[in-house]
Amino acid sequence: MEQVIVVLFFTFFALEFLVEFILNEINMSYVQARFAERKIPDIFQGKISSEDYGKSVEYTLVKGRFERWARVYGSLVTLFVLFSGLLPYLDHFSRSAGGWFPASLKAPGILFCFGVAVTFSLLSLPTGLYVTFVIEERFGFNKTTLKLYLIDKLKGLLVSLVIGIPFLFGVLYLMEGTGRYWWLWAFLFILAFQILMVIIYPTLIAPLFNKFEPLREGELRERILTLAEKAGFKTSGIYTMDGSRRSAHSNAYFTGLGRARRIVLFDTLLEQMTEAQGLAVLAHEIGHYKMKHVRKMLVIQGVFLFAGLYILSFLVGYEPLFRAFGLAPSSHAALVLFSLISGPFTFYFAPLMNLLSRRHEYEADRFSIRMLQDGKPMEEALFNLTVKNLSNLTPHPWYSAYYYSHPTAEERISAMRQEARRSLS
Repeated sequence: MEQVIVVLFFTFFALEFLVEFILNEINMSYVQARFAERKIPDIFQGKISSEDYGKSVEYTLVKGRFERWARVYGSLVTLFVLFSGLLPYLDHFSRSAGGWFPASLKAPGILFCFGVAVTFSLLSLPTGLYVTFVIEERFGFNKTTLKLYLIDKLKGLLVSLVIGIPFLFGVLYLMEGTGRYWWLWAFLFILAFQILMVIIYPTLIAPLFNKFEPLREGELRERILTLAEKAGFKTSGIYTMDGSRRSAHSNAYFTGLGRARRIVLFDTLLEQMTEAQGLAVLAHEIGHYKMKHVRKMLVIQGVFLFAGLYILSFLVGYEPLFRAFGLAPSSHAALVLFSLISGPFTFYFAPLMNLLSRRHEYEADRFSIRMLQDGKPMEEALFNLTVKNLSNLTPHPWYSAYYYSHPTAEERISAMRQEARRSLS
């Protein structure tokens, strides 16, 4: 049976790899073919220069070529961890080292999970460094230093320890101490933990990596507060983030729940946009709140979590699964194996989640237009973001459908123009 499990894994693993590899190749060929026509896409005529269009194509192709080899490397790393004997070694080491602690602390399981996580983190460093200090540097986006990059990684590790240890302890305790329906208790615990993270992330975690300041006094702030009051949006604040410290890319996002919810604007965004455009972006983010998008996504993620834990409850005692990868049955081994091998069996759900996310973006765009009674500022803001970030103007439809959590710029602008005509007619 162990051989059957390994064959099934390799089959689905290869399928996922081929689908994503082929989509990347198709996208690069499509972008090159459209660029060879020497014509800027109609919707961007007059909005982007031929030079910037060429630069965006070059940026897309450079990332695509790197992604080709990064995907191969990432696949080899996964196979190495699963089949090199590393997992049995880490399990043996964790049991030995964890034996110094009381059994009630679940130390062997926690050490094993963190050992696997650290292994992947270290092995992913080369690709992360190349993207940041070669590709992003080449196109003028990288603003970070190697020192700051490594400090961020260290901070991330420390935060993972502070948050991850009690989280893993809770999950392992429930798996081993609550009987047959442990998966249901674990579901409730993890769901509550996720909601807690959404609440505390803006105020406790994000500030460890970036500096957040209330949007300065001025006409833009007053217009935003008026808009928020009109929309019935209550927030802990509207903040700017020092994104320029690490990257020249610009963005904005809505985060948090309850009193902790806030809107965050990258400082690069404010530098690149007019007040009208900035207000449109804020109206878009308020739209996400008014449409309850964060809550809807949490509910959907909860459904997937529930299904995953239910499936895991059948696998946790299935010895052939553990023997296939050289491990002895245990709760911590089940968690790690499930996280490593479930991806190839569920990768096709990602496009479905992106489809929902794109729908949310359309809804937030429509909200922005209706609130401002003018679609032009949001349209101009999107043109601005697309050009400044060297976004791909002509992604292959299959590629964007699979990967993009946002509609393409062309799709969003076309939809906005239709909505503006309806709203203003």
